[in-house]
Amino acid sequence: MKHKAKSIRPFIGAKDFEISRCFYQDLGFEEGVLDSKFSVFKTGDLAFYLQDYYDKSWNENTMIFLEVEDVDYYYNELLKLNLTEKYGVKLTPTKHFDWGSECFLHDPSGVLWHFGKFNK
Repeated sequence: MKHKAKSIRPFIGAKDFEISRCFYQDLGFEEGVLDSKFSVFKTGDLAFYLQDYYDKSWNENTMIFLEVEDVDYYYNELLKLNLTEKYGVKLTPTKHFDWGSECFLHDPSGVLWHFGKFNK
């Protein structure tokens, strides 16, 4: 089967919808409110849906990988946002692997974001 896909948009849940909305706005995503309990967050051509729904097991087992141009630069920019102090989230410094590099950020609901770059 051939795909003529134009985008892929994961759905993630929020333990506290308003806090998560602010968190993703602070990360630089643009919010499009679709409903009082449902938004789309975009950066360029990439997007994901945030919903006012929380299931601990689901959220804490959700991971999203966002490929960036420079992981060390991105990590330093994340540090400047003071997200750990503001939201009580966990930010893990850049790690380097055979395949590339990545840093990690848990959102306020437990979703684990990987910000990484693949080696060429």
